[in-house]
Amino acid sequence: MSDQLARKYRQAAIVYLHVGLLYIFTVWVMGRAGLIPEGRGPLWLWLVLGTAILAGVFWGLWSWRNSWFARVIWGLHALRLPALIQGAFFPLSDTQVPASFYLTALVIVMGNLGMLARAAWDL
Repeated sequence: MSDQLARKYRQAAIVYLHVGLLYIFTVWVMGRAGLIPEGRGPLWLWLVLGTAILAGVFWGLWSWRNSWFARVIWGLHALRLPALIQGAFFPLSDTQVPASFYLTALVIVMGNLGMLARAAWDL
């Protein structure tokens, strides 16, 4: 693997780490604000699962540097787009979360998808 491609994987891992931290702390803040439905399980469980997923993906991108792994993560991360687009541009009338939250998350997710794509397809 070339040094340039290895650098792309490290950059993708760092960006994913920061996006993951944003998601984990968002869950924590939203949970404390009572914005996570009680039927979804305890807050600590979501935080532990999120941290485990974040650590696994970060390690996989940083150490493994496998294009198919990065492509799968890209695809899974892209599944967030419909909900973010709806929240940003077509919010429901009874929502407690402002559209600007979803719009900001949409920009961040698109940046992360770009970094994953650079590594996965060596762009």
